[in-house]
Amino acid sequence: MEINSLISLKYVKLGYTYLVNHFLTLILIPIIMGIVIEIPRVQPEEIISLVKSLQLDPIHILCSIFLVTFIITVYIMSKPRSVYLVDYAMHKPPHTLRAPFSTFMEHNRLNLKGDQKAVEFQMRILERSGLGEETCLPPAIHYLNPKPTMEAARGEAEMVIFSSIDELLKKTCIKPRDIDILIVNCSLFSPTPSLSAMIVNKYKLRSNIKSFNLSGMGCSCSPISVDLARDLLQVHPNSNALIISTEIITPNYYQGKERAMLLPNCLFRMGCAAILLSNKRKEKKRSKYQLLHVVRTHKGADDKAFKCVYQEEDPEGKMGISLQKDLMAIAGEALKSNITTMGPLVLPTSEQLLFLFSLIGRKLFNPKWKPYIPDFKQAFEHFCIHAGGRAVIDELQKNLQLSAEHCEASRMTLHRFGNTSSSSLWYELSYIEAKGRMKKGDRVWQIAFGSGFKCNSAVWKCNRTIKTPSDGPWFHCIHRYPVYIPDVVKL
Repeated sequence: MEINSLISLKYVKLGYTYLVNHFLTLILIPIIMGIVIEIPRVQPEEIISLVKSLQLDPIHILCSIFLVTFIITVYIMSKPRSVYLVDYAMHKPPHTLRAPFSTFMEHNRLNLKGDQKAVEFQMRILERSGLGEETCLPPAIHYLNPKPTMEAARGEAEMVIFSSIDELLKKTCIKPRDIDILIVNCSLFSPTPSLSAMIVNKYKLRSNIKSFNLSGMGCSCSPISVDLARDLLQVHPNSNALIISTEIITPNYYQGKERAMLLPNCLFRMGCAAILLSNKRKEKKRSKYQLLHVVRTHKGADDKAFKCVYQEEDPEGKMGISLQKDLMAIAGEALKSNITTMGPLVLPTSEQLLFLFSLIGRKLFNPKWKPYIPDFKQAFEHFCIHAGGRAVIDELQKNLQLSAEHCEASRMTLHRFGNTSSSSLWYELSYIEAKGRMKKGDRVWQIAFGSGFKCNSAVWKCNRTIKTPSDGPWFHCIHRYPVYIPDVVKL
């Protein structure tokens, strides 16, 4: 009985959705059909007499034409320039830099001598992390003991950034002198000279290039860079913008024994993405995506919200880990703010009305009514959730009521490459393309979380059906994915 009622409700909602979203079409079709039927019945003499009866003055006609032309011109000039994602490329670390669990734990045992609990702590993190055996760490971290020097950090930066840019220039056939805007985001490594200066000198970019170096913005910085590039492309016509999104692991590898600080060592891995945006009309045909929206939200928090607490022993004698409730609450508030802003921009009318009715009902009738969660699956075909960790993906899947396939790209990126910080969104997008799932007209929602606490997101629309690429970070392993990821991998 319950199953039948659920099926009935499903079809009722489908009917409601179709009716509301196509309301104007359903009204206009009968009107247009009536006009089409009546026009053949009207005699030519009647049409001529109707035109003569209007007594149109030539001056009035010219003024009307001028007014219409003026309004159209103002509208076209005030309309924001379209921003296209021509193509993008990611760094694929060499196989020699793999950090399998056995090697990682062996290094920990040698580096953390005399603190067995800290070693066991990291083991428990790895067991539940969702990472696989092929994630990579930079060369300096493979030493015993690690050597996170400035020289090694710059070496990692050159490795991941230059390889990504070289691949992008090869794919797009664009010359370095054609790049007008350069934006580099790297949260924790901010050397002098800057990373943007390093790129300008390496590729001999123009002396008048508009260069920006963003730091300290965490894993959610990639949409911020896209937003900055969009604003710059609105005021600089016929321009190309190059975005570099990365995090340098070498100088940030923690070598102490405080367990809360050891958590990033277990999750963060090498990665970088190079993205080419353009506002040139000629790039529309060959570009992969068009930028529709960028939404940025920020919820303040103190340092206590970012500390990781642990339990010495649970009833079974195993060490556990939990995040501060304050952190999860702040993350939830940031996501809620982002969804509230994004909803009216992308949701169909049917979902907006249901949300409005739910809000009115809770305000006027019963505050205990469960709030209606909009069905974002009606607005997007693909979701790229920041691969910051298994808990982040689980929480968003639950809150947004997503299917396993919607979160597949995020989970597989975390398994194959680990948490690559701000560049993880692009590894996920590349996974969807490698699976041959990206069709013309599909919409993608990139959702990123970062320090602050920030939740930033970007919406893209696919300009053309994308063929399975013959290169990229997934090319040699996509046939093995998706893989089953157990809740706990015993080490």
